[in-house]
Amino acid sequence: MEESYKVLLINGSPKIKGCTARALDEVEKTLHESGVQTERIEAGTKDIRGCIACNFCREHGRCVFNDIVNETAPKLAEAAGLIVGSPVYYAGCNGQVLAMLDRLFYSTSGTVDVNQKVGAAVISSRRAGSTSAFDEINKYFTIRSMPVVSSTYWNEVHGFTAEDVEDDQEGLQTMRNLGRNMAFLIKAIRAQKEKDGLPEQEREKWTNFHTEH
Repeated sequence: MEESYKVLLINGSPKIKGCTARALDEVEKTLHESGVQTERIEAGTKDIRGCIACNFCREHGRCVFNDIVNETAPKLAEAAGLIVGSPVYYAGCNGQVLAMLDRLFYSTSGTVDVNQKVGAAVISSRRAGSTSAFDEINKYFTIRSMPVVSSTYWNEVHGFTAEDVEDDQEGLQTMRNLGRNMAFLIKAIRAQKEKDGLPEQEREKWTNFHTEH
């Protein structure tokens, strides 16, 4: 029986059928062609508040706000990869996406092992601001030992409507290459994990920038 793989996609746009969704569609189609299952979460229309630093999650293993974040946590645990898509607002991501990722990554840090789960950001913009939004999302992956999946250009499409994105042939090509690279990397990591296990993660050291002498 062929081993199954699954990627979780988060659409951070309030436009369910907008430019970000069109980009995710292209990645998702390519993942399916590569034998990878997917599940999409529509976050852009949800009421998502930010972290309040209450540390409820440290004691209870879940966020104090029982919303889409807690619903997503077990899906992240089951997935081999995560794709986060966002439109560009003022040269950055949609605030709902960042609020969700802040709480998701913090509240699951003791309960969901994402070591070597692969991550990718997908950005849509009318003109500019795409690379700064791209950087914002990638920082969540790189603090939790998640390999970042690249493509043949930054993972972005351009347009004001989903129909505009159809004209961005290089952008759609970038999405297809992203899907192929993600499928390949997921399978390669799984094979290496079965052979030698995952790399050791040191967690003992904790340095503050200000210390008293």
